[in-house]
Amino acid sequence: MSTPAVAVDPLRKQDIAANLAEIAGRVAAAVAARGDPSVQTRLVAVSKTKPASDIAAAYELGHRHFGENIQELVEKAAVLPKDIHWHFIGKRTLQSNKCKALASVPNLWVVETIDSAKKAVAMNKACEGREEPLSVFLQVNTSGEESKSGIAASECVAVATEIVQTCTKLRLKGLMTIGAAHNVHDGVNPDFELLVNCRKQIAEALGLNDLELSMGMSDDFEAAIKYGSTNVRVGSSIFGARSYPPKN
Repeated sequence: MSTPAVAVDPLRKQDIAANLAEIAGRVAAAVAARGDPSVQTRLVAVSKTKPASDIAAAYELGHRHFGENIQELVEKAAVLPKDIHWHFIGKRTLQSNKCKALASVPNLWVVETIDSAKKAVAMNKACEGREEPLSVFLQVNTSGEESKSGIAASECVAVATEIVQTCTKLRLKGLMTIGAAHNVHDGVNPDFELLVNCRKQIAEALGLNDLELSMGMSDDFEAAIKYGSTNVRVGSSIFGARSYPPKN
């Protein structure tokens, strides 16, 4: 069965095209300024709360990587092209009982919010029917804020080891964090520095030398690229501010 077509508003597409081009240009400039052409940075367009037509517009412009929460990802994947690379980057941590629904999306490209060995095991079990291992990022709470999800930096090696050794349906693709703006001083971002250090520790312990770093959003992606981010997540600067439904 073919995927139904999603109508695109031409005027809306023009706005998205301009925004996407600006952000992509800034990403390219930050990569060039980093001075290491061997390391590229992927731009993930975070489309949470936005209609499928916005994603279709960006898709027609050539973009392929989109970030969503669980419910929207499942719904939008059903009506949008099958060669889209979906990133699960839910606002909250991935709930174990949602893993099966998430794993059922054939073009799910990566889960960016694995924040415990327990969640990794649950996701691994849900992926038993998938032909290829599912890529995952291990989320690290580098700022120590209670409002943010993620394992402590001190747990990185242990959790990464469990994923690599016991979760045969998962592939540890890298580490992910959400930096805290107030932690930046004189251009130094200790959250990004800590994630870089976590990657180094895992690489030394497990021999994984190609782990990616998913860090940087609309307000700090250029700084994240400076620290070697290979995956930045930008939403409002491309699609506009998110509009969440009011809570009852």
